[in-house]
Amino acid sequence: MLVVFLGFNFGDSFATISLKNALILEGTGYAVTKDVIKNSEINLSLYTYGQSGSGITSTIETGFITLGDKNFLITELKATMLREGKYIRINGIVQGDDEATVSFFGRQIEESKDGSIYGFTGRVTADETYKIIYTAKLDALVKFKILEDNPNQKLPIGITKGSSTQGIGSTTGFVNPLQFQHFSQDKISVEPGTTITITNNDVVTHSILSGIQNSDRNERIVADGKISTGKILPGQSADITFHDAGFYRLYDPDYQWMKIVAYVYSDIEGNVILGQAGN
Repeated sequence: MLVVFLGFNFGDSFATISLKNALILEGTGYAVTKDVIKNSEINLSLYTYGQSGSGITSTIETGFITLGDKNFLITELKATMLREGKYIRINGIVQGDDEATVSFFGRQIEESKDGSIYGFTGRVTADETYKIIYTAKLDALVKFKILEDNPNQKLPIGITKGSSTQGIGSTTGFVNPLQFQHFSQDKISVEPGTTITITNNDVVTHSILSGIQNSDRNERIVADGKISTGKILPGQSADITFHDAGFYRLYDPDYQWMKIVAYVYSDIEGNVILGQAGN
């Protein structure tokens, strides 16, 4: 079996952001008013599609923003990368119990071969206006391309031993994926028709479903009925084939901190890997 990951070597730095790339922006920080300071999180899935001058426009496909116990899902949000990714502007609308407007501006603080770190400031206006301060990581999805002379190849992904215990002690029911790698690849970009093989290297049984973001803090993802592997016993494997284009969030319903993000689209020829999860 031959597996090909597309990309070029840019030394030790995160590569310049380019068109037709799928990205994940994850961060934590605070939402502040004159009366309160609340914990806040951001988790967005982006796809770069247009360019004007030095700016690259991205659609934000899925994701969420939290302000304390308030949860907002993405409804109409866009991001613009400026000066080759040195700056990011995010504007639009999110929806929770009430609609809220979002205006963020991020500056790149540091970069490495794993991704780029940004400091964000801005505002979320819902029932009142919150000033936000985030530290966030911009990470790219690993690209996998089917070779014409080997159309039956599969992308192997392993469940890491110990993944089932990593959520213990987490107050929010999941842990930051930067703290532990639950899968050998957890952010991938593939063409429609690609099959991945999930192998359970853990000591307990797992199952993988596809789902959508949920505004319930205690159940971040709910099943959408598109993908279900059934039980995968320790040492066994299950195949998942992505027939349709789009963003997929795969997760284990019993251990919801275990997640894979897959962006499935038809044109990955010539794309560049910006970073690779699990390095």
